[in-house]
Amino acid sequence: MFRAVQKIGSAFQTVSRQSLRCSAIASTTVRYSHGQVNTSDTYLKKIQSERCDGWTIRSVINDLQGEDFVAEPELVIEAMKVCRNLNDYALAVRFLEAIKEKSSANKDIWPYMLQEIRPTLTELGILTPEEMGYDKPELAKRDVFSM
Repeated sequence: MFRAVQKIGSAFQTVSRQSLRCSAIASTTVRYSHGQVNTSDTYLKKIQSERCDGWTIRSVINDLQGEDFVAEPELVIEAMKVCRNLNDYALAVRFLEAIKEKSSANKDIWPYMLQEIRPTLTELGILTPEEMGYDKPELAKRDVFSM
């Protein structure tokens, strides 16, 4: 009886080792596939899908802010449309603020971006952070040296 239990135990160990090996290979594959470069087209497909909800748009915006490039105007326009469809005005303004902050290294990017997305912002009724007064502190005191 002990030998039968021992045989079952060794068979179980063999099966578990094989499954661990398979899961290790699968996790390695997932890890390598996750490291692929996402392009603007990938983000655009995610945003334009029928199942795009608040979680998805926030995930895409977060991923875009983690990248080394400023998003293309087409991508920003689609994100603004999704934010408006989801009735999330705050997310749209926060995304514009993030783009402005990210493009601060090159002063030509933000005016170009505004020029490209202005018709969409006007159509959707979304104000830029400057138009809302977010570029200056609300309770700022006058400079004592300019009095």
